[in-house]
Amino acid sequence: MDNYYIIYPIIGYLLGSIPTAVWLGKSKYGIDVREHGSHNAGATNTFRVLGQKAGVVVLFIDVLKGFIATLVPLILMPDKLGSDALVNIQMLSSMACVLGHVFPIFANFDGGKGVATSLGVIIGLHPPAAIIALGIFLVAYLATSFVSLGAILAAISFPILLYFRFHVSSFNLILFSSILSLAVIIAHRKNIIRLLNRTESKMPLFRKKE
Repeated sequence: MDNYYIIYPIIGYLLGSIPTAVWLGKSKYGIDVREHGSHNAGATNTFRVLGQKAGVVVLFIDVLKGFIATLVPLILMPDKLGSDALVNIQMLSSMACVLGHVFPIFANFDGGKGVATSLGVIIGLHPPAAIIALGIFLVAYLATSFVSLGAILAAISFPILLYFRFHVSSFNLILFSSILSLAVIIAHRKNIIRLLNRTESKMPLFRKKE
């Protein structure tokens, strides 16, 4: 069992390190998205630089990375279903996956902010809370066109939903979700300053690239 606490985080990190935006941009468009727009290797900047089609692909795969990171321990350790040990391993694998997305070994440790991958993680860990958090993101985004604001509010809402709405009793899960939320907020610290200064750029995600 102790080896699992090492093996699964390594798997999660390598999975998260798949630089979807970078590989897709270079292979299909001859563009490194990190050299354009917000200089970020995430789904939002892919929408901005490469357009809707590429953005949707990157968004889907980056979400899928986080989801798979929670799913792999579940599939390979069915005998531990429902145990605290399994949840702990899922959380370690998931955190490593998000870390891999932000600091990908396959892209010189220069990745994205981890929002899409974090969404995949929370879907895998607690789908009902994730759906509500996603709804909060969509409402905030559709009302303001600020992706960053939607991501921040969704991140804040997830641990709150777990504790107050779904009455999750696992201290480790609440702690993990709080750390994940804090990580998303820290990743958006520059966006927060721009939001406060009213200089943040609006992002029409679903506008096709001309």
